[in-house]
Amino acid sequence: MSSFSEVGYDEAMRRARECVPVLLERAQKCEDARMLLPENEKLLHETGLFRYHQPKRFGGMELPFIAVVDIVAELARGCPSTAWNVGNLGCHHWILAYYEPETQHEVWDANPDALIASSIALAAGRGRIAKGGFTVSGRWPFSSGVDNSGWNMLAVTVYEDNTAVDWRLCLVPKSDYKVIDTWYAMGMVGTGSKDIEVKEIFVPERRALALARCRGGLEHPGAALNKGDLFKVPLVGAAGHPLSATALGAAEGAYQHVVNSFKTRMGTYTGAKVADFQAVQIRIARARALIDGARYLMRESALVFQNKEKLETEEKLRLRAQNAFAVHQCHEAVETLWACYGANAIYTRDPLQRFQRDLQAMKQHFSFNFDIAGAAFGTVALGGKYTNPTL
Repeated sequence: MSSFSEVGYDEAMRRARECVPVLLERAQKCEDARMLLPENEKLLHETGLFRYHQPKRFGGMELPFIAVVDIVAELARGCPSTAWNVGNLGCHHWILAYYEPETQHEVWDANPDALIASSIALAAGRGRIAKGGFTVSGRWPFSSGVDNSGWNMLAVTVYEDNTAVDWRLCLVPKSDYKVIDTWYAMGMVGTGSKDIEVKEIFVPERRALALARCRGGLEHPGAALNKGDLFKVPLVGAAGHPLSATALGAAEGAYQHVVNSFKTRMGTYTGAKVADFQAVQIRIARARALIDGARYLMRESALVFQNKEKLETEEKLRLRAQNAFAVHQCHEAVETLWACYGANAIYTRDPLQRFQRDLQAMKQHFSFNFDIAGAAFGTVALGGKYTNPTL
């Protein structure tokens, strides 16, 4: 088993950059497979890029929180679907560090490279209190990377007499759930985000993380082992960042592709040099500004989560809204590029159509619904009440 505890931020970024051309070359194959390619999984294990937020004591890099934005965005320039799984599966090493020490040892002593999928739809899972834990049933959508994973973190609302009393993230082994292949999608096809179903399984208390104890600081049970700043970040408040970074990288990849193409392209019907058209120049500039603005919002909000231990609800909501807004800027950037790219964009052989479809799919994610995120922040900013026991 490899240890990556000596790998720092700069080296991790170098490794991510080196992966980009390989991922780009395999992007269509990944889409055809509708899952994280085994050869991509192998590459990411070898480079340690799933383990950027795993505690050093278990052989992980334990990099600062900002690394999840920068590493994932870098990889997404090549293949957004693969990068999404790096953000998603990789951040579960971070989340596992919030669980009871016994549970961390259970997973990582057996395999420090263990991949863990998830579904964060709290309303999809129902639990009831049982002796020593919870009895859980449900069917969850969008469990990215599930085919590659040996575990799953399932969001569960615990009820007593039809009243919600607790909110848990239940870690369950693959033997306890059924994978249902629903993943026939128009974008982010290579993420393998299939449905998960469990029926009346028992989840011990130590594998059922209380989300109300993970709102910032070291109140979570994992703090007995992991006391670094990374493990003080509020889980639900910052949950969008490991995923939003894929949108940033996809927009960057689309921009680079279009600019490289336009530098030499001649108009098929006019013979004119495309780069000389002012309309094209303006759209390139607009796309660049949108991406740069998105990068700033995404990174700056991540840095606040990283550097400020105690955040008020209003600030958490502001940061979440910023992150959602940044994703929409990335989408707008690619739409801007698409609008001036011409008919070549409709060919499936051209990467731009994949970047465009992937951005279209990503912005549909609940975490990036700006109407929801914006209304929550606006309510509090205007003196209203916003109640979320997990935030």
